[in-house]
Amino acid sequence: VPPEILLKHEAFILNSVLSSVAFLESTINELYADAADEAYFFSDDKHEALLRQIREKWTNEKNFDRAPMITKYQKILTIGERLPFEGGDRAFDNIHDLIEIRNHLMHYKREWVVIGDWGKQDSGEETTGARFEKNLRKKFAINPLAAGNLPFFPDKCLGHGCAEWAVINSLIFCDEFFRRLDLPAPYEGVRGEMATR
Repeated sequence: VPPEILLKHEAFILNSVLSSVAFLESTINELYADAADEAYFFSDDKHEALLRQIREKWTNEKNFDRAPMITKYQKILTIGERLPFEGGDRAFDNIHDLIEIRNHLMHYKREWVVIGDWGKQDSGEETTGARFEKNLRKKFAINPLAAGNLPFFPDKCLGHGCAEWAVINSLIFCDEFFRRLDLPAPYEGVRGEMATR
């Protein structure tokens, strides 16, 4: 495969991962902004009452802005007197892994890896790459363009399988969030444009 094709492929995959997490972040931020600004336009009193409840119970906007993204989803479910996501919930766990990938890509910290003892740092601790391999290897197809001797992360991990998994799981998570709140998903009109094939 020519290097320019590999570079484009990598750009598409990275964009899918980063955009999937940006979708999660913007979805929860927009919901809160609509509630805080009283900018909701539901004809249903029940939906308006829920957004009013969010506005009234989460009154400190700075606390919202500083909260981790998953905390925002969980707190809004709790405010709405709905069940929050629990560890072990597949949608929740997949989003946690997706955010970990994004955070590693955006805030990369170098690690020393001992050759011949793959997965261990000089200190004996598990490397980020080894942790990703343990958590992600069976969640999606590996990158078929990665040579066999390359490590799982990032080379074998970041392929179409990962990109598709990121997009699909961000939608599954948000769909479940809005189902629990009994609110219509605000992205329903563009769902068809979120395909990976």
